[in-house]
Amino acid sequence: MKLTERVAIVTGSSTGIGEAIAWSYAREGARLVLHSRVQERADRVAGALAAKGHDAVAVAGDVRESATAARLVDAARSRWGRLDILVNNAGTSMIAPSETLPEDGWRLTIDTNLSGAFFCAQAAARVMIPNRRGVILNISSILGQVGLPRRAAYCASKHGLMGLTKVLAAEWARHRIRVVSVDPAYIKTPMDVHDQATGDYTDADIERRTPAGRFGTVEDVARAAVFAASDDADYITGSCITVDGGWVAYGGW
Repeated sequence: MKLTERVAIVTGSSTGIGEAIAWSYAREGARLVLHSRVQERADRVAGALAAKGHDAVAVAGDVRESATAARLVDAARSRWGRLDILVNNAGTSMIAPSETLPEDGWRLTIDTNLSGAFFCAQAAARVMIPNRRGVILNISSILGQVGLPRRAAYCASKHGLMGLTKVLAAEWARHRIRVVSVDPAYIKTPMDVHDQATGDYTDADIERRTPAGRFGTVEDVARAAVFAASDDADYITGSCITVDGGWVAYGGW
């Protein structure tokens, strides 16, 4: 039970990687603030966790608005009087030729993936700094380390998130707050299914390109997120944990 009685916010936790992290944290003893843009979706996961004896509350909102970050933190404080872990998982994808990428698509991606993470980290730090303890995980991507055509907005947001991770880690280490980036490669999630619908790539393309020969799973990412949030990672801050089956390391074609 690596996270016993710790209170964690997981944004974007009604599906995919975020939901898997929420379940893994609950099994490790954490108490959870779940989040989705739609209240019913967050309630569904909270109800499923409660049915298994886990303690969770659900909050809806758009992370692009700083008020959502404040509500998430307030939910943790009002229910349990503390906040120990923030997982910035909420995100969106954007695939389009750079010359035709619409302005609203650019702004949606940057504001969701980068600004939303900053707003939540800022709100969390205001609680964590006086308590002199906390962990903030930013779920980034291998596309925060490398580039890929037709992902200008997505890559820019994830590269920015890695830069934000480094700055916040350096700034808040004196308060005993760790900030770590978890960088998955291609993970089989509803978002991936949506991206494939554009005809941009196939399962076979990913399996052939990945040295491990397979997609990652949400459980692969969740296990890394448990480790990064636990005391086992107490001296890890400002860096990234890459969960990619060797994708970034491989320079061939």
